[in-house]
Amino acid sequence: MTHAEIEITAELVRDLLRDQHPDLADHPVRLGARGWDNQLWRLGDDLAVRLPWATQSADALLRKEYTWLPALAPRLPLPVPVPQRLGEPSALFPRPWIVTTWVPGAPADRTPVTRAAEAATALAAFLTALHQPAPEQAPAGRDRGGPLADYSEGFAKQLATATELGLISAPDAVRAVWEDAAAAPGWDGPALWLHGDLHPANVLTADGTICGVIDFGDLFAGDPACDLAAAWILLPDGATDRFHAAYQPTPDAATLRRARGWAVARALSGILIGDAGVHGRPGGKATWGPPAHAALRRLIATHR
Repeated sequence: MTHAEIEITAELVRDLLRDQHPDLADHPVRLGARGWDNQLWRLGDDLAVRLPWATQSADALLRKEYTWLPALAPRLPLPVPVPQRLGEPSALFPRPWIVTTWVPGAPADRTPVTRAAEAATALAAFLTALHQPAPEQAPAGRDRGGPLADYSEGFAKQLATATELGLISAPDAVRAVWEDAAAAPGWDGPALWLHGDLHPANVLTADGTICGVIDFGDLFAGDPACDLAAAWILLPDGATDRFHAAYQPTPDAATLRRARGWAVARALSGILIGDAGVHGRPGGKATWGPPAHAALRRLIATHR
């Protein structure tokens, strides 16, 4: 992570709006969250400003959302942050930024799903609506979405690191889930629109169920198994069967095997990020650990 050299403040956000979108400059501004790629600042009650601050790739991800998400959002059954305005690099701030709609709710890494049946149905409906054939010019995935075998070396390194840190009690069982997934037949259907990053911090909850999905920076076209991994990552014990029954078209056995592979990789990554947060290491987020450990436990238990 390379944090922005310019400190982002409420006054800077107001100055940027006055400079490029003056009709929005009088709305109250307050900090919403500091994410992996961007800072999020509330703009009144209904809007938010997202500014890149911690990764060099954030600029391209914001532009991608601005280009593609407004056309996809109307067909989605859950609220998503729809881009409204684009801010271009300037003397005030050297990177692009966007104004989006605000989606209320609490991140699932802080307020997990408790109403399993409702959440499974909501997630299935969302992904059924999103997973439609994408045009040829749709973006490709960054470090995800290809054949699982291509990521085996990185997975093995993460598993070794987590095991050495004492975070994994059954590394052979974790490895077995991955190896089975990597050996599954690949996706031979059309490239479908995917969210690409459905971990708990990017899914919002209210009243125990899923109420919104945020951060479409990894939006791309590819194998739906990458998103179907979310059933193990986001839902409580016993909810995956309901999710798979509700999602259409019903996933075949090979797709579910690949989805389990993406899920175990995401869980392992979340465990390492969570541990880094507990110990104050850069890039760490302590709230990512508990849901990742729960997901890994579910994946191992259902693989046996």
